[in-house]
Amino acid sequence: MAIVSLLLGLPSWCYPLIALGVVLSIRLKKSSKVDNKSGKPFGPESNVPVSVNYFPSRKCNYSCGFCFHTDTSSYVLPIDEAKRGLRLLKEAGMRKLNIAGGEPFLYPRLLTELLQYGKEELSLESISIVSNGSKITESWMEKNCQWLDILAVSCDSFNPETNRKIGRGDDGGNVLRLFRIANWCKKYGIKFKLNTVVNVHNWDEDMAADIERLAPFRWKVFQCLIVAGENEDATRLRDARDFLVTDEQWKTFCDRHKHLPCYVPEDNTSMASSYLLLDEYMCFLDKGEGMITKSESILKVGVRKAMDQVVWDKASFVDRGGVYDWGKSNTQEINNCGGGGGGDKRLDW
Repeated sequence: MAIVSLLLGLPSWCYPLIALGVVLSIRLKKSSKVDNKSGKPFGPESNVPVSVNYFPSRKCNYSCGFCFHTDTSSYVLPIDEAKRGLRLLKEAGMRKLNIAGGEPFLYPRLLTELLQYGKEELSLESISIVSNGSKITESWMEKNCQWLDILAVSCDSFNPETNRKIGRGDDGGNVLRLFRIANWCKKYGIKFKLNTVVNVHNWDEDMAADIERLAPFRWKVFQCLIVAGENEDATRLRDARDFLVTDEQWKTFCDRHKHLPCYVPEDNTSMASSYLLLDEYMCFLDKGEGMITKSESILKVGVRKAMDQVVWDKASFVDRGGVYDWGKSNTQEINNCGGGGGGDKRLDW
């Protein structure tokens, strides 16, 4: 009643201004939600780091011959600094965090802290991990499943000898681990995804039957890539030149598997600069055009200035469906390669 009495006591010329203020307030409230909800427009003109791929460590227990993020440093950021960086990214507009490496599961406690902080403190819409699968355990999955939306596992072949040639371990257990991890994902409500790099050792392999059995919600297929400063010649830790495939070999592999609903190919052109990459020092990396450039750390100069120092091809990011409903889903109800995972065609990670 006091508010009503106050309004009635105002001069009549105040009422239009009050009405205008209410309208503007509603519009501003609506627009402020656009950059914080999945499925809302994100155009090439936007400079919001909506999805960030973070490499907390370069250390890896495998030696894949074509790796383009090699073990050139053993540095791991102190957890408090890593959290500070993630908060800066969240404040700048990050909604999805993908943790890769190196092999992230060499640091299971660090992973747990990052996941829990990202979900409980930052309320990130989605967190995913990319792993070679060798160090994943069911006990870790059970303890951390509430914070993990997507688990991607690298799988370049279902042939033990081919995996040895590539450098993906030599114990022959890759395939058995893959199926165990796929079952754990289903059991604990995590979306299961596969990544494959097409190279000289696997381009003629028919993976369709095994992919259907594994039933990933997404199978991302990459063309082997050369990145200057990482794997371009014998002076680097990895020399990927002997792993490259011709355009015809790439097309042959793609044609053999394109009938699978979960299959998403990505050639070198598509990969160039369309990912927002953050290294172990929290510097942005640009690996487009076959070269690598590096920003200053966001911990030193902030997110905006660091982003200005690299090229992020936002048009390519948008074209490949970079923003989607990336939260948890009922993995029993999503159509995919084999009926057990998920399959929205926009899920391009």
